[in-house]
Amino acid sequence: MFTVTSRRRWCLGVAACLLAMLGCDSRPEARLRDEGKSIEELRAMLADPKPEVQARGAFGLSLHGPGASPAIADLIEALKRPDALVRQNAALALGAIGPAAESAVPALTGSLGDSEWAVRRQAALALGEIGPAAKAALPGLAKCDGDSNKLVREAAKEARRKIAG
Repeated sequence: MFTVTSRRRWCLGVAACLLAMLGCDSRPEARLRDEGKSIEELRAMLADPKPEVQARGAFGLSLHGPGASPAIADLIEALKRPDALVRQNAALALGAIGPAAESAVPALTGSLGDSEWAVRRQAALALGEIGPAAKAALPGLAKCDGDSNKLVREAAKEARRKIAG
């Protein structure tokens, strides 16, 4: 059982590890490795043979928010990749695009059954960010009530609330 203090330390440690994996320096003035890259540069990274480059490309696209909408088809394709971090970051980027990513609803709904809980959670969060346009995902999100991971269950519940309006 975590205490509040130990849980906070654990979360900070995990966050530091994730930021290091993304190429972020721990100094406040540091920037993400791919910050400032264009949509086209980031889309090209999704086509790289290395999964870590693909994951960085998808994450970089998430930083562009709705401006990354030209990459929707590439991100939908990235949801099918073997690497879990690539799939997770692709879902993150689609959620950041928001309602314009409506064409990704079927693929994100399929990702609710992913073998990795973090991908399932991120897919649910993305569907919530798409909002009412993701109404077709409601049955899939309802199935998440039985998910073995609490974070997935909570994300699906929140997504259903956002979709229902």
